[in-house]
This record gives sequence, structure tokens and C-alpha cells, in this order.
Amino acid sequence: MMTGTVSAAHWPPGTAPELESRDFRAIAEMLLADTGIRLGEESRKLVFSRLNKHVRRLGLGSFGDYADLVARPDQAVERYRMVCALTTHTTRFFREGEHFEILRDVLLPALSERARAGARVRLWSAGCSTGEEAYSIAATVLQAFPEAVRHDVRILATDVSRDVLATAEQGRYRASAMEGLPPGIAGILAEPEGSTEWVRIREPVRDLVSFRYLNFMEPWPVSGAFDAIFCRNVAIYMAEDTQARIWAGLESVLRPDGVLFIGHSERLGAEFRGRLELCGKTTFCRPDDGRFFKTAG
Repeated sequence: MMTGTVSAAHWPPGTAPELESRDFRAIAEMLLADTGIRLGEESRKLVFSRLNKHVRRLGLGSFGDYADLVARPDQAVERYRMVCALTTHTTRFFREGEHFEILRDVLLPALSERARAGARVRLWSAGCSTGEEAYSIAATVLQAFPEAVRHDVRILATDVSRDVLATAEQGRYRASAMEGLPPGIAGILAEPEGSTEWVRIREPVRDLVSFRYLNFMEPWPVSGAFDAIFCRNVAIYMAEDTQARIWAGLESVLRPDGVLFIGHSERLGAEFRGRLELCGKTTFCRPDDGRFFKTAG
């Protein structure tokens, strides 16, 4: 039963119900269960700001009513909306450019040779948000390997939000998003769409990318092996045990000579020492990878 006593329709202008500690904890526990993201008390204002509009939209009188609602088994859609509202989708093209330099200069020379010889090449953008990362990977591939679309080269792009995946699949962005791109990339990546305000990702770039829903807390609909995995700023707010499980899962689908890219604020735990070693800025590979480490003898 709903416990609120004030109808949202009668809230005074500029006011809203408070987010009580018990309601914040209930919402935080649901987010933890659904995504592995752990929110501390310092996130209470953020939760209020992102969910207040949903409390109003539903005509509820309190955050307690809202927490009760999204906890119900028959409210999966509303709970999904809550998760989307509380997960961060900040991104941009060629964010953390050193990773794309490693992809272009270290990985792609060998990967393009393998592809030309008939082998499969698989890259994964895990936590792709609105698509900028996946398309940056694809444009980098095409810059180094223009005929990639004629070979077995594919990029898997996944995210927990179907809404941002829908935006990513459209491949349509404001022209201002193209500012600051690496030299030679702009013409490969996108073309103007009707005016100077919008661009659309070029077809060869889109052809390399497949977008799929994936929640790391659910079974992963992926199979290895991947030559490179970009999982950047996805696990940053997750509990340590959840992070460790995700890193281990990614390691299990990484080729022996594959490379894992993570966010600049993320770390692999000590349990990965000797299995995945730092070989570049927030870049990890196996310790016997001769492209990064000198081997004995």
C-alpha cells in the first residue's frame, strides 16, 4: 500500500518531497542488485535530482511510494527506467585518446594481417553508451585497415540501457561532437546531414558495429575470443567484489594476445597480478605479450 499523503498534483510550485534515508537505502539496494553499482550517502542528492521527475510523472506523494512501486514484480518497466536514470552515460568521441593510439599503432597491424588471411577479428565496446566509443573504434580500424568491412572484422557494442542503444544505432550526432578529433578521422567517421548542425556516422563505420543489450549482473550473451575489450568507466562505482567478477569475466573472453582497456579511475585487483599486467595507460595485457614486454632470451 502507498504510504504518501500528499498528491503530486498539489505540490506547491518549486517544491518536492524529501528523499528520506530509508527510501534512499531502498533505492540504492535495488540499484546494487540490478547493476552492481554501489551508492553511498554522498549520492543522495544525485538520486533525488534524477528521480524526482519520475516521482512527479507517476503522481506519487513521496519517494517511499516510488520505492514501493519499483520494488513490485509487475513494475519491471518502471524499475528499468529507474536504473537508466541512475546510471551515467557520459561519453565522447575518442575519449582517452591513448587507447586508440595503441589500437591503431600496436594492435591493428597484426589484426589486419590476420583478417586478410581469413581469421576473425573481434573487438568489444562494453558500456558503449550512445555509441561514440564504438564508432571511434570502428573509425580507427578503417583508418588503419580501409578494407576491413570486406573481412571478418566486427565490433560488439553493449550497454545496460536500451534507450542509449537506440540513440547509438541511429548514428546521428551534433556536428559539435566532432570537434577535437585525431587527424584524418573526421572524413572517415561521419558526413554532414542536411545542415551544418548534424552529422551522421558513415555507412562503412556503422557496418562494423553491432549494438546489443547487456547487463553485467545478468548472464552475458557473448562468447570469446576478443582481440581487444574497451570496458572503461563501467565498473568505477561498483562494489569491489562485483568489479573483480567483471574483470575475471572479461579476462575469460580475451584472446591470449588480447588487450583490455579500462577507465583512468579504475584498477584491477591484486588477484590479477601475473595474469594481466599494465602495459600502457590503463591498458592491460598478458605478461608474455612481446608487443609490450621484452621476453627473456
